[in-house]
Amino acid sequence: MAERSDVWFRRFRRVARPRLRLVCLPHAGGSASTFRTWPRWLPEDVELLAVSLPGRQDRLGEDCVSDMGPLADAVAGALLPFLGEPLALFGHSMGASVAFEVAHRLETRQGVTPAALIVSGQQPPAHYRVNEAHLGGDSGLLAEVRRLGGEGAAFLNSPEMRELLMPAIRGDFALMGAYRPDPSLRIAAPVDAWVGNADCDVSVEETRAWAETTTGPFAYRVFDGDHFYLAAESAEFTAGLVERLTATAGTAVR
Repeated sequence: MAERSDVWFRRFRRVARPRLRLVCLPHAGGSASTFRTWPRWLPEDVELLAVSLPGRQDRLGEDCVSDMGPLADAVAGALLPFLGEPLALFGHSMGASVAFEVAHRLETRQGVTPAALIVSGQQPPAHYRVNEAHLGGDSGLLAEVRRLGGEGAAFLNSPEMRELLMPAIRGDFALMGAYRPDPSLRIAAPVDAWVGNADCDVSVEETRAWAETTTGPFAYRVFDGDHFYLAAESAEFTAGLVERLTATAGTAVR
């Protein structure tokens, strides 16, 4: 049975007849609101679907998904009503791994090849390193989140915000700690791999190795910044994404 799209996606700007839908998946501990301002600078014919994960915001009462398989299944299932138009997927950090797994499911189960997969700030399956920060309790998780940086790290200085945000952070790190990607998986969708030049977690060499995951076109790009180079929506990043989406073919591939 298909998942409910109104539960799994937030649309911050509806587009009547989109040329392309951009499905965005957040980093560990992130939420759909990470992408709330993006429609302001996206092309007018691109509609953004921000993935709303359990355990945060209006899904706060739900348990986080603890296994990559069911999570990717659910997101892919929720996309069924949107498969009549071209889809591009964007994921950052944890979201990049989820986006890759979703793309693989769309191709193998639905016969739909995404128009593009953009993976950001993440190691590819063959180079994936397990992060066990969640095994050290909340203190270890807090240290890891602060090491990676990003806008969300500052919120954790507040005890009230820590109480609110830590369950999702803990759940997502546990999910990625249990994730064992299959390095033999290949997709046909074009893959773009992006990284910050000062990323403490992912190297440029590892970013280039995303080429191994596709039988289609591949490109990589290095931006100025750290692991969360995209958080401030710099002119370099926004222009890069708009350029990529503008160049993306406007017809569905089946």
